[in-house]
Amino acid sequence: MKLGKRLFNYALLYKKVIIAALLMLAVSVGAELAGPFIAKRMIDHHILGIETKWYETNKGQDAVLYKGHWYKREDYLQKGERKGKEVRIFQSGRDFIFVPSPVDIDGDKKFKNGYLTISKGNIVKKFKAEKLGIDQLLKFYNPEIPRLMKLFSIYLGLLIFASFFQYGQHYYLRKAANRIIQKMRMDIFQHIQRLPISYFDNLPAGKVVARITNDTEAIRELYVNVLSNFFTSGIYIIGIYIALFILDVKLAMICLILLPILYVWILFYRKYASKYNHVIRSKISEINAMINESIQGMNIIQAFSREEKSKQEFDELNETHFSFQNKLLSLNALTSHNLVGVLRNITFVSFIWYFGRGSIGVESFVTLGVLYAFVDYINRLFQPVQGIVNQLANLEQALVASERVFRLIDEDGINVSDEKIKRYKGNVVFDNVFFAYKEGEYVLKDINFEASQGETVALVGHTGSGKSSIMNLLFRFYDPNKGSITIDGKSIVDIPHQTIREHMGIVLQDPYLFTGTIASNVSLDDPRITREMVEKALNDVGAEGIFKNLENGYDEPVIEKGSTLSSGQRQLISFARALAFDPAILILDEATSSIDTETEAIIQNAMEVLKKGRTTFIIAHRLSTIKNADQILVLDRGTIVERGNHDQLMALKGRYYQMYELQQGKKSDLAG
Repeated sequence: MKLGKRLFNYALLYKKVIIAALLMLAVSVGAELAGPFIAKRMIDHHILGIETKWYETNKGQDAVLYKGHWYKREDYLQKGERKGKEVRIFQSGRDFIFVPSPVDIDGDKKFKNGYLTISKGNIVKKFKAEKLGIDQLLKFYNPEIPRLMKLFSIYLGLLIFASFFQYGQHYYLRKAANRIIQKMRMDIFQHIQRLPISYFDNLPAGKVVARITNDTEAIRELYVNVLSNFFTSGIYIIGIYIALFILDVKLAMICLILLPILYVWILFYRKYASKYNHVIRSKISEINAMINESIQGMNIIQAFSREEKSKQEFDELNETHFSFQNKLLSLNALTSHNLVGVLRNITFVSFIWYFGRGSIGVESFVTLGVLYAFVDYINRLFQPVQGIVNQLANLEQALVASERVFRLIDEDGINVSDEKIKRYKGNVVFDNVFFAYKEGEYVLKDINFEASQGETVALVGHTGSGKSSIMNLLFRFYDPNKGSITIDGKSIVDIPHQTIREHMGIVLQDPYLFTGTIASNVSLDDPRITREMVEKALNDVGAEGIFKNLENGYDEPVIEKGSTLSSGQRQLISFARALAFDPAILILDEATSSIDTETEAIIQNAMEVLKKGRTTFIIAHRLSTIKNADQILVLDRGTIVERGNHDQLMALKGRYYQMYELQQGKKSDLAG
């Protein structure tokens, strides 16, 4: 699906609000564009209107008394009203002249010695005339004042009306934009939960964060500023051209040259801006990823004096980002005010050329009001043009950000299933299982074993031998490339991911705690896990004695990753979390590697009770912790090289024997 269509589909989710906002926008633009027409009428019909024909008449509304006679403008005469001698009023320089006779010529006017001389080409005519004083002139303007005030009130009312609708469209458009981004962020976050673990193997967390926060915020600008500006500008331009065609078709045709110039300029801008924005957004993600990584590993950076090296790596990313930001800045500077300035100059040169050819005259008469309206509309025309040009940067940023966001959403996810199954017994069978993280590079080869209900199976081997990979397959973080894994005789690939994990519990080597309390980290706020179940699980793993000195007990606050707790305390909480959910299959991945000897003893005692009726898998480096396991699998380079219980493997005197003796020997050396 095309990018624009997908953005449009998101907008359709809140189409009622957006349509209402855009209609209010159209109304406000229409009300605002009526202003020059009102100004034109004020100038032509009322300010300069006294130069139209006047007739002697009777006293009444709109009649003006001058030297004992009443006069009224031709267009103010009522039907059937007496129409006497025709008179005219003209402006000559700064003076207004009263001519007590008809005038049949229009041209240059000069008043001297009681005569008004009007010349046009070779034709010159003189008319007897009188200069009007200020008081007399104001009398002739008196009929116009109420009409001018009325038009002024209408103009002011339209501005207020337009302001009200501008506020409404601004509010509702931003409200809709916020809703769209809220929905988009929720969709992205939900989709991330559905992505397989393999997706995150090669993607830094900072890059994902950048897409959810920075990129969606750029898209928000699309709906708030870009959409409103483009729509407003479009309505403005259409309305202004309609007004220009009403006023003068020829000049409006000249002004149409702006549209192809603007279109070509937009194509030029987008060609380079898209390229620059792709690099900029990518570098922002890399910067976020590096900052996140640096914060997570700050103790290592400082411990090994890597501050300067980290600074250099960050400087390289920052310099590239800065360089492309400058390129984009130069492009924006070139195509914003400069473009508008060039277009404005071209238009006004055409405007001057048009009127300089003698368009003002009898054959092609243009009034001062029309001239004012043209200048006003042409000035207004460049506001939406500049609005479009200035929003091109935001448009490109939003499109590039949208592309990155939708690329993440398009990643194949795992369908979320609400299907429930009864708690299975926990009989696990691996049958000829092969698995590779990268195609052709198998980390597990022909794995075969069975784990019956209630059994404890230990996996041992050197780093990289495939112990954790077996557990990843059992938990369906990954699926095998060959072979099958069954639980109670049913292939796990036929069971939805969420369903199969419902009856599994896991304790990782590096336990992860969420912000909250000790109790909430055990229950994970699952309503099925009561407070009593939480406390029982903690007590069963021996946490009561460990946490008894805390001020708030099990309600002690836990900050991000549980950094204020010791590794042993974090592991106990993680262990209690797994037990609280009463899993049929329990996986302990190096669960005791970061626990001190005293805490390990507490867990070992609790496990003897907790393992009953539950299939338990233990990955351990400390071989002393798995002496009581029902079955021990020794792995080497992805294959099972030995299997049996502790006594059997010791008697075999193979790899397990060597590993065990080596660990015991180290302990003896340390004790000595």
